[in-house]
Amino acid sequence: MPKTKTAKKSARSAQRKAERNKGIRSGTKSKITRAEKLIASKKGAEAGAAVTEAISSLDRAAKRKVIHANTAARKKSRLMKKLNASNKK
Repeated sequence: MPKTKTAKKSARSAQRKAERNKGIRSGTKSKITRAEKLIASKKGAEAGAAVTEAISSLDRAAKRKVIHANTAARKKSRLMKKLNASNKK
């Protein structure tokens, strides 16, 4: 448990930020999952729109420092790789 006044305030602040970040992270994951399911079901146009939405969400999360920028880049790359592979077939 925090002892000093500033440590207590810092703990409260961290809790507020964690609550805010949880929603952003969860929404981003949902959009990624939706895009991956559409890619797997071979719905090209819908999948493309879902991937665009997921990438936008990842960029926003990275900008707000909810997820690391490299993590966002890696997830975007993998999504695009899956989309491009499904369009080739």
